[in-house]
Amino acid sequence: MRVKARALGAVIATVLLMLTGLVMAVPASSASLTEVTGFGTNPTNLRMHLYVPDRLPARPAILVAVHYCTGSGPAFYSGTQFASLADQYGFIVIYPSATRSGSCFDVSSSQALRHDGGSDPVGIVSMVRYVQQRYTTDTSRVYVTGASSGAMMTNVLLGGYPDVFKAGAAFMGVPFGCFATTDGSSWNSTCANGNLIKTPQEWGDLVRAAYPGYSGARPRMQVWHGTEDSTLRYPNLQEEIKQWTNVHGLSQTPTFTDQPQSNWTRTRYGSSGVNAPVEAISVQGVGHSLPTSGMELAAIRFLGLDTTSASPSPSASPSASPSPSPSPSASPTGSGPCRVTYTMNSWNTGFTASVTIANTGSSAINGWGLSFTLPGGQSVTSAWNTTVSPSSGQVTARNLSYNASIPPGGSTEFGFQATHTGDTGKPTSFTLNSTTCVTG
Repeated sequence: MRVKARALGAVIATVLLMLTGLVMAVPASSASLTEVTGFGTNPTNLRMHLYVPDRLPARPAILVAVHYCTGSGPAFYSGTQFASLADQYGFIVIYPSATRSGSCFDVSSSQALRHDGGSDPVGIVSMVRYVQQRYTTDTSRVYVTGASSGAMMTNVLLGGYPDVFKAGAAFMGVPFGCFATTDGSSWNSTCANGNLIKTPQEWGDLVRAAYPGYSGARPRMQVWHGTEDSTLRYPNLQEEIKQWTNVHGLSQTPTFTDQPQSNWTRTRYGSSGVNAPVEAISVQGVGHSLPTSGMELAAIRFLGLDTTSASPSPSASPSASPSPSPSPSASPTGSGPCRVTYTMNSWNTGFTASVTIANTGSSAINGWGLSFTLPGGQSVTSAWNTTVSPSSGQVTARNLSYNASIPPGGSTEFGFQATHTGDTGKPTSFTLNSTTCVTG
């Protein structure tokens, strides 16, 4: 009886504590890192670990998180914040593991530097395809990040597979093709020491040659580097900037500069917004030890993975086949007052445009289409944060799955790259969901 009385008393005490807010009930999480085998074509026998949060949106994004030399997928899982951020924002994380001596990824061979050429990149893309085939994912939202060898692989995957990856964030990497070797070695000292210097055009040509004939949109790129890095030296940051600004047809002159933290200098190219085509962060006084506190979240924000709140969904259960990319909203709602800001960065035969839509009304806009007429001779070749069709004349830019809603007083930003035949004028008017917007 005394035991029962004590047990009953403990239950009553616990209830009282919960009612007074002294004990918080925390839902248990069953999500864990799981190894996957037999995931598809895998020329170099990479290992694959997968993290699927308990709570996901209807069509979650995928992040590939690639480890450093001597590391592993499980080590990168436990040593970074990407899994906890996946819990918070609702995306799936793939952690590849290199299996060669030194546990470095192949970023040097001709096979690795060619689309579908073989080696490690083919195995990693197979991991992505596996997840797409078994989970109801948003196939237009696949991203990659990595540190050191993983950062070099981030550059390689964006260069060789622009049809798979939407954007990347590389911590302490080198440009695509910088580590290339022809003697079978996997180490390129000239590149590692920051002594391989090329023009922007030469770096851009290496990327374009990786996938001949590809004419679609190019992935956005965020690059990070410590000024005191003695393993992959700091000049590689500028070479990455040269490469990816050229790939996007951008000037190397930043459109935006700030200091998010006291020793960070952030520059953006082609746009001032958080989802700029190219972003670089120089970290003063830091060596080969990235990412550090706050950097994973900054990378997630650049990639656009912080825009979807996790919610209960059966999408965490495998499905029989891949899900197609979601189409823009078929029936947009909300068409109140709006303001459009349109900024151009032009050169001899092309330009980029950064467009901000501000909702100046009192009701939310859920799904949007912005229509405008491009001057004669202008033709869109790629876009980010939107789809644009047709490519010339009167065009309409439509939302993607993650930026469909614009709250009252809020805004969204998108951009595109285009060619021109001499006329670099701006559209004279903009219509959002059949409502004419104020410009400027």
